[in-house]
Amino acid sequence: MKDLKKLNRVLLKLSGEALAGEKKTGFDEATVLDVARQVKQVVDSGVQVAIVIGGGNFWRGRTSENMDRTKADQIGMLATVMNCIYVADMFRHAGMKTKVYTPFVCGAFTELFSKDDAVAELEKGTVTFFAGGTGHPYFSTDTATALRAIEIEADAILLAKAIDGVYDSDPKVNPNAVKYDEISLDEVLAKKLGVIDLTATIMCLENKMPLMIFGLNEKDSIAAAMGGQFNGTYVTV
Repeated sequence: MKDLKKLNRVLLKLSGEALAGEKKTGFDEATVLDVARQVKQVVDSGVQVAIVIGGGNFWRGRTSENMDRTKADQIGMLATVMNCIYVADMFRHAGMKTKVYTPFVCGAFTELFSKDDAVAELEKGTVTFFAGGTGHPYFSTDTATALRAIEIEADAILLAKAIDGVYDSDPKVNPNAVKYDEISLDEVLAKKLGVIDLTATIMCLENKMPLMIFGLNEKDSIAAAMGGQFNGTYVTV
């Protein structure tokens, strides 16, 4: 287990599919409540937590070539809004204060994103959710994650994924795939490892934003990573 400097402010990226559990779609309440339990543990210890959630449990992009890419991306943005509203409510049930921000107006459902407001809420111990991506088509939730992490001056991005780190090849295909304990963003680009999309990778590289990548399904993996210890891959800048 790698021992890292304790983090003070993090942006946690959760995949929508991971929140669906074995159902693969919608929400698995037990999974979400376990995430809430771990996040509360670290919030109570003083770590400031922001969260971005993907929309893959509801929408995976264009369903056919007949669909416009912009419209498909807009549906994906709305899927992330639904995810954040649901998870934020589960977090409140677990005893945390939460606020959901979007880059576009959603009536009374969310707050319009403001860096100053979001940082002020983080400093008060509120778990802040950044829904709706960047608000524009052609940008993934990876890019939104990098953008918001840089804006709020997070110490690191935490990626809770279905696999437990970065490998030199797909471990689902290659049983001999080698896992990296640590790798630089330059190496990720050179080896085309596809940890996050290219736009997000360049943003993290230019703004010196490290990433910690680990398996969501490992016991207490979120709490361990936020506390500075984890079994995943540390991506340096």
